[in-house]
Amino acid sequence: MSLRFFKPGYRSWVVIWIMAILVLWEGIAWILQLFLSPQQAASRLPYLHEVLAALFRYSGTLAEQGAVTFGNAAIGFAGGTLLGLGLALLMSAAVWLERTLSPYVVSSQMVPVIGLAPIVYGIIHNAEWARMVMAAYVTFFPIIIHTLKGLKSAAPEHLELMRSCGASVTARYIKCLLPSALPGLFSGLKIAAPLAVTSSIVVELMGAPDGLGVLMVSSLYYGHAQVGMFWATIMLSIGIGLISYLAISLAERWLTPWQPEFRVKGGDAI
Repeated sequence: MSLRFFKPGYRSWVVIWIMAILVLWEGIAWILQLFLSPQQAASRLPYLHEVLAALFRYSGTLAEQGAVTFGNAAIGFAGGTLLGLGLALLMSAAVWLERTLSPYVVSSQMVPVIGLAPIVYGIIHNAEWARMVMAAYVTFFPIIIHTLKGLKSAAPEHLELMRSCGASVTARYIKCLLPSALPGLFSGLKIAAPLAVTSSIVVELMGAPDGLGVLMVSSLYYGHAQVGMFWATIMLSIGIGLISYLAISLAERWLTPWQPEFRVKGGDAI
């Protein structure tokens, strides 16, 4: 069973889209150079090859600071996942608890990350903990919503059969409810993973001592002299988010092979 990406048709489209983006980027940067001074044009959109050169030139610094951001985001992501999964299981077990907690869960997301991050950082006064808290904050909500929906999608006849066979509550969850919830859980994880990275960077923009957000602020301070560093940091941030998403997608395919989109159809094998 092969990943859809590795099919020849999909590979061709991926290459076409990547080439189109590269040409468009270089074309826009070239047009800006025609109408603006080199410094102004570079500050708006530098040439892609210059950004890639900066990415390699500052690879050591970017790797070090990227590890800080990703590490804190990953810990917060794991904590938010455990919190969201635990609450989803409790809410699925008791309807009254779901009705009680749902308004508070939804209300917790009414505060934008850009507004909550400085508050959390000001209260905690610790950049690492603030990044973890914000990553957990943006993670737990999609995990609750999607996992709870998955738990409710379990076939009633399957649950009734297990009850008639005398299966315990634990057995019903392990053999029926949790497998039904896995597709929803992975949907929530794929949404939350890039958000966890973004929220950590937002905290760093508020004055943290290290991380990719600090590199962004410092490179903006020096203007066009460090524009390559700024865009290299942006590209690394995007890369971390994409890698997180793809890693979860691979885990989903491995753990939930019964989903329709993962089944091999006629002519799909390569």
